[in-house]
Amino acid sequence: MDYFAGVTDALRVTFVQMMLISILAMGIFVVGMYINLKKWGMGSTGYGASPSKSIMAFPKMLMYQMSEHAHVHNQSVLETFVLDILFQRRILRRSPLRWFMHFTIFVGWMTLFAMSGAMFAVEMIHLIGEKVGYAHSLPWFMIPETFRELLSVPNDVFSYILLIGIVIAIYRRLFVVKVREATIAYDSILLIGLTIITISGFISDGIRTGRIWGFGIDSEFAPPMALFHVVISLLFCIAYIPFSKYIHVIAIPLALLANKGGE
Repeated sequence: MDYFAGVTDALRVTFVQMMLISILAMGIFVVGMYINLKKWGMGSTGYGASPSKSIMAFPKMLMYQMSEHAHVHNQSVLETFVLDILFQRRILRRSPLRWFMHFTIFVGWMTLFAMSGAMFAVEMIHLIGEKVGYAHSLPWFMIPETFRELLSVPNDVFSYILLIGIVIAIYRRLFVVKVREATIAYDSILLIGLTIITISGFISDGIRTGRIWGFGIDSEFAPPMALFHVVISLLFCIAYIPFSKYIHVIAIPLALLANKGGE
């Protein structure tokens, strides 16, 4: 499941649309982050300090928290980054099942996003190379078809890792009473969105490769299905972040780094 699979084949005609949607998604993301930074800037820049209307209040607040006056823990930045942000040990201490769900979604989503970005970069380099005449001199792994094959197995592995996390999340929302009662609309939107993105990715790849997820679906539906997957992925996983609970993937790591870990 890769977001930009097939651009060099039938999807080449939609590459311009993908680029425009990517720019639109990034633009919405930047505007949303600006709004959030400005909103956070309305708060105090430090304990006992008066509110600030400056967008620079948030980085100032982080600098204050990292100073000796703030209540921080005695962890190195590397330890905080690895154990608290990547490994998410705070969640593990509270609930192993919840940690496993978060970790599989986090690892699956971030790895797929990185590989999709790499695939997109290779497609761009090769496309530009064809226009200016140096495509034939690119190394073998920079050929889109070859690079896509290199990513084929990792894409499958991390797609199923992500799917496992989503299945656990759905189970908890439906059958764990405390979780179900605490579920709000934002939670449902996030889970439904992730599910649609993941399933559409499997189907898109299945149609293109003829594997099980695309069984019985005509190959002519591969380009529109892949384009749908790209569009919803970009809009939901980039543009929507600043306006949803997804913002915690940015805010929490910053807070943890500022406080050098801890609860």
